[in-house]
Amino acid sequence: MASLQAVITASPASFAASSRAVSSHSETAAVLVPCASISSRGVSTSCLGFVASSGRNASLKSFEGLRGLNASGPAGGCAAETLAKGGIETFLIERKLDNAKPCGGAIPLCMVGEFDLPPEIIDRKVTKMKMISPSNVAVDVGKTLNDDEYIGMVRREVLDSFLRERAQKNGASIINGLFLRMEVPKDNDSPYRLHYTNFDGSSKIGTPAVLEVDAVIGADGANSRVAKDIDAGEYDYAIAFQERIKIPEDKMEYYENLAEMYVGDDVSPDFYGWVFPKCDHVAVGTGTVINKPAIKKYQTATRNRAKDKIAGGKIIRVEAHPIPEHPRPRRASDRVALVGDAAGYVTKCSGEGIYFAAKSGRMCAEAIVEGSANGTRMIDESDLRTYLDKWDKKYWATYKVLDILQKVFYRSNPAREAFVEMCADDYVQKMTFDSYLYKVVVPGNPLDDLKLAVNTIGSLIRANALRKESEKMTV
Repeated sequence: MASLQAVITASPASFAASSRAVSSHSETAAVLVPCASISSRGVSTSCLGFVASSGRNASLKSFEGLRGLNASGPAGGCAAETLAKGGIETFLIERKLDNAKPCGGAIPLCMVGEFDLPPEIIDRKVTKMKMISPSNVAVDVGKTLNDDEYIGMVRREVLDSFLRERAQKNGASIINGLFLRMEVPKDNDSPYRLHYTNFDGSSKIGTPAVLEVDAVIGADGANSRVAKDIDAGEYDYAIAFQERIKIPEDKMEYYENLAEMYVGDDVSPDFYGWVFPKCDHVAVGTGTVINKPAIKKYQTATRNRAKDKIAGGKIIRVEAHPIPEHPRPRRASDRVALVGDAAGYVTKCSGEGIYFAAKSGRMCAEAIVEGSANGTRMIDESDLRTYLDKWDKKYWATYKVLDILQKVFYRSNPAREAFVEMCADDYVQKMTFDSYLYKVVVPGNPLDDLKLAVNTIGSLIRANALRKESEKMTV
């Protein structure tokens, strides 16, 4: 039997991996090669898979291991590391090694320990947040945090580079390339053919290359080409816009361990604006689904809401990126699975995606390693379904709860005022932070839950009354 070939696409890089070992008379070893691509919107993509460059029909004699190359986002990076640790020889094809996805950069505490992130890649440990209402009422959040609890703030270029380098240390190799398209096989045994442009040579235009693999993990972001190739279906997406602003040192002291979130029709009709601290600057941004053409107007409003605190700042970088709003209709097909933004794993209400990208990449790779017995046998869709079943069981409730919260509290300015009012409650803060920091839907105290329900209903009634009065005044 020939060894397994599998590919993972990762944002913004692509991976291709192969556990296909060949008989001793063959000169070709099984390899994993990643490949990256830039979509028509300018978003880079990635793929990872199991690859054997020849000897596809040779009998299996020994498994030589998967080599992983990682220059991608958290989904691809963690997938590559997991495959490499699982004995898979892995390569990553990445077009832009210094790519930094526009991202607020907030990570939960549990991610630091679960993914062994060193303290030096965390720019700030946020222990205080201000929720600021449409009328500029500010509520301090974070009173319930313990001394050792915090929200980590990272720069994506730093986090992604760390994950990439760690995958390399586990045996991964990097290929500078641009993933273009994937040919889907017509039977269960034939390989997937990945077409990419190789930029490893001196040529600026690159050279065409083809990689054959047995399985594919699509981690190539919101504009996933792998998703298109397997007809995974479309989803609603938000546009996130962010500016990195270098502010004076005395202003930066204010944001030493503080982040701000602004809500209101001025900053977004269906999301929020943010000011998140980084090492020596702040990230100021916003997003929207329902009115994408107005994103720059909302960004200007967010900047204006924080203008006194960022006065004298200089914009050092401008970023924009699509953010999925819900999982794709199809996340697995035959020997192809989607992870991270490609799968649609970004939560509503908070817009969080970093942890879920890393977690899904790892879980999918674990399913491949286990299903292939460390690359010694072919996988099928049932192996990838194992990953999806575990994912849905673990996180479906989280996505559903945040979806409901967004629909209830982001629908009007009065509802947003009610939302900020609720955030002042210690019980709400504790439940919110516990759920966010540890990625579980925390069961509450029945009596406190009842009080919270009464307060929520009261806030919504007041919000509805205010909305009706506001509508009368505008008629």
